[in-house]
Amino acid sequence: MAYEAVHRFARISPRKARLVADLIRGKDADEALDILRYQPQRGARMLEKVLKSALANAEDRRAPDLNRLVVVDVRVDGGPMLRRMRPKARGMSAVIKKRTSHIRVTLESVE
Repeated sequence: MAYEAVHRFARISPRKARLVADLIRGKDADEALDILRYQPQRGARMLEKVLKSALANAEDRRAPDLNRLVVVDVRVDGGPMLRRMRPKARGMSAVIKKRTSHIRVTLESVE
């Protein structure tokens, strides 16, 4: 059975969050938490919260053995962009895109 958690509209670009997500894909849940705890990136804090939430969901849904859960899927998809304008030369403007992400972590029990 799969247990998952989602953080939608996270204020981090998907490209930056994917670098951290690649570190924990396929690892045990406890090992993934240890890896994220010692990463200096801001995205590691967000992924750590989502992973803890997925573990809590597994506990709430009475997973048979919480120690045997594995991170089978970590997806970081792009969310909507906040567009801001910045003044440029000769009365023009440039668009600043403040990107958001949808972070999804899926845990599954290993047989």
